[in-house]
Amino acid sequence: MSYRRTKAVFIKELRHIVRDSRSLLLALAMPVMMLLLYGYALSLDVDNIPILIHDQDGTAASRGLIRQFQGSRYFQVRGFGGYPEIQRGIDRSSILIGVVIPRGFGGDVADGRAAAVQLLVDGSDSNTSAIAMGYAESVVQAYSAQAHVRGAPPGRAAPAIDARMRVWYNSSLQSRNYVVPGLIAVILMILAGQLTSLTIAREWEMGTMEQIMSTPLRPTEMVVGKMLAYFVIGLVDAAIALVVGVSVFSIPFRGNILLLGFSTCLFLCCVMFWGIFISAGARTQVQAYQMGILTTFLPGFLMSGFVFAIDTMPKTLQILSVVVPARYFVTILKALFLKGVGLHVIWNQMLFLAIFAALVFLRAVSKLKRQKVA
Repeated sequence: MSYRRTKAVFIKELRHIVRDSRSLLLALAMPVMMLLLYGYALSLDVDNIPILIHDQDGTAASRGLIRQFQGSRYFQVRGFGGYPEIQRGIDRSSILIGVVIPRGFGGDVADGRAAAVQLLVDGSDSNTSAIAMGYAESVVQAYSAQAHVRGAPPGRAAPAIDARMRVWYNSSLQSRNYVVPGLIAVILMILAGQLTSLTIAREWEMGTMEQIMSTPLRPTEMVVGKMLAYFVIGLVDAAIALVVGVSVFSIPFRGNILLLGFSTCLFLCCVMFWGIFISAGARTQVQAYQMGILTTFLPGFLMSGFVFAIDTMPKTLQILSVVVPARYFVTILKALFLKGVGLHVIWNQMLFLAIFAALVFLRAVSKLKRQKVA
């Protein structure tokens, strides 16, 4: 491979990128736009759940339970009423849960018997409903434990088990702390794949590819030169995404910045070589764009573990996700941002990215060689 010819391809492609100011501006502004859009819109936190309470008991015990709901940050008491009000609220989606405290609740609590509380939940959104039910049950159980301690005889006020929970790495349990690092990986995969998937297809459409094939330029030099030009843009995008994630969303970064930079370079090589491989097999930019979207956006968003846990997917999708680079980069970013781990923990993910980049590079070079011979 000739350094001089590779440098010439790099400078040529870089000049083309700089001359197309609108595309360059879009490529640099896209990470900010997507991070702000998805970072604020895509939230998995379930807070301020609207509830309506039907207190049939009217005792000090039932009022104590109501205060537990009012004092929880997970619930917002929208009012009080009966079953008709609860039904209307659920039908109109103004409340998610109706809490019914039956008659005799206070007496059961005072006598140490099991006290029942009815929860009427809107199940149209199954995931949110399941989380809300868990929060409501925890509030009721916490109140039950307090009532048991207050009603226990002297000398036996302490419960048999005192479980105390401590959350590591994301103590506030905010979804943005793990959504935004994963979002950075997905954004880079989409942008890097789309930028490089059009580069050779554009040469075919413009009619310049035949001229390039007739020169002494080798396929290896073409692939490396074109990739390096977009690699510079990818690094700038990665830096922008990192700054926005840390400064705007206040995402903690506990890892090594050099390790983050090296893993980002590996990931960009994977995706950009894949984009060039797609572009080498497409004769039009439309074909390249469609294949780029199909092989970067959908796998990156759905099969990377960014939003949906891979362990809960069907077995077929779990197997397919093994060859999705974003899956490994999402793991690396979450480990570096939240846990601050070192190379001894994420070396296997980085090894896969290196192997994937090498294999795709060889495939892209092989495809261009066949086209040059033909």
